[in-house]
Amino acid sequence: MTATGTTPRAIRARAIRLLARREYSRHELSRKLIDAEPQVITTVLDQLQAEGLLSDQRFAEQMVHQRIQKGQGPLRIQADLAARGVDSTIITAALDTANIDWAEQLATVAARKLQGATCDRPAQARLGRFLLTRGFPESMVRRYLHQIH
Repeated sequence: MTATGTTPRAIRARAIRLLARREYSRHELSRKLIDAEPQVITTVLDQLQAEGLLSDQRFAEQMVHQRIQKGQGPLRIQADLAARGVDSTIITAALDTANIDWAEQLATVAARKLQGATCDRPAQARLGRFLLTRGFPESMVRRYLHQIH
């Protein structure tokens, strides 16, 4: 016999309350509902997906958009989505549908960081490390740093 808070109806209600606040990946939501029986969680999540209330694709697209607004690069976004259990094909599709020029994004982030300051060698090194931690590919960072040198 299951406890009152772990019935399929209670698990579904809790999942819907969580989804009402923000999008979750299936993996994230299943971890939030961990106190229930695994087969109950699977059934509830399958129902939510069938009803369109839970979508890894929608979650990925929303997260890509938010992370772009924060000035993050494709590698960081990709890693964050993978850590949240999103399938690599969905991640690739979400990054592709964002339709963003990553070199332009990198230049915007770099300009914001520099704020008009001169860029000597030590400053270039700091900027390069900053851009790498933001998730931009090393080749793209190198190309940008050669352009501003």
